Amino acid sequence: MSEVERFLSASEEQEIIQAIREAEQDTSGEIRVHIENGTGTDPMERAKVLFHELKMDNTRNLNGVLLYIAVHDHQFAICGDRGICAVVPENFWDSTRDQIQLHFKKGAFKEGIIAGILNAGKELHAHFPWNPEDTNELTNEISKG
Repeated sequence: MSEVERFLSASEEQEIIQAIREAEQDTSGEIRVHIENGTGTDPMERAKVLFHELKMDNTRNLNGVLLYIAVHDHQFAICGDRGICAVVPENFWDSTRDQIQLHFKKGAFKEGIIAGILNAGKELHAHFPWNPEDTNELTNEISKG
């Protein structure tokens, strides 16, 4: 079993998927989680590549958020599309990172991921509230590399 497969249990993955559903419930925003061993490169640069590969830059309101986790490299990054980055407070990504990191340092990976998802969801809701024309544009499943 690989490090990626051991990182979260199946039930923890389901809890994370449920958190994504909950966070996206009141917004047109899209949140994804991608987990891989890592590439030994800058996590934000890798997150930007994955953001495009996962077609997160194709949302109608440019309001996707990717939480990228490099298990073996012990690094993560949060990447938001242009729409969300243009409206969030200046320190939003730093404070979200700090929340996640606080949990990760204790080995509480699921809790850190969920905290980041719910924090992003609140901000997405504030700037991109749900309306009847909205559809779930991206899968809520955790992608793995």
